[in-house]
Amino acid sequence: MELDQYLAELTRRMQAILGEELLGVYAGGSYALGAYDPGRSDVDVTAVVAEPLAPETKQALVAALRHEALPCPARGLELVVYPLATVRSGSGEPGFDLNLNSGPDMAFRADDAPGDIEGFWFAIDRAILRDHGVPLHGPPAAELFAPVPREALLPLLAESVRWHRDSDVPVGSDVVLNTARSLHFADTGQWVSKRAVGAYFLDGALARLDRG
Repeated sequence: MELDQYLAELTRRMQAILGEELLGVYAGGSYALGAYDPGRSDVDVTAVVAEPLAPETKQALVAALRHEALPCPARGLELVVYPLATVRSGSGEPGFDLNLNSGPDMAFRADDAPGDIEGFWFAIDRAILRDHGVPLHGPPAAELFAPVPREALLPLLAESVRWHRDSDVPVGSDVVLNTARSLHFADTGQWVSKRAVGAYFLDGALARLDRG
């Protein structure tokens, strides 16, 4: 299944389960930033619901959307569902109702509340979504997502860099480019793709070296 068809079916299944409670569905990550790589990228999707979900509704979403039920054409699906109160708060807290990871090359996990998961990623992703999220259902992302203040984001970006430094994740291109993107945001206040931030720092390095 092609990615756009997959996203349309994912959205349709969420609408069937959630009905009018589903206020918005947005594609984020590399897809939204124009750098989706079919061989390497995840599919990042965020949904906003009017009120916190009941446990049985969360279970129904997981059953309908996990890779075994709806095959993901990418490395994996990273789906986060937030209540409206979280996305309108501008908070740095995780504040999600459901976090689902599932795909052919991704370990399955389903969290029904923040807890045993790194919480810093979520507000960072919401900040990127506000500026770049692609609506699959509902209004433009900026109509639902409040800005996350810079003073809340910078400590979270520092946490993400420390996590990369201290974890068992090999220091490869994704680690370096995630760190570079954090620095780019600190310098410019703008979110860009990993591909674009790599070019930004390469150009900067060449300019500096050419000056001698």
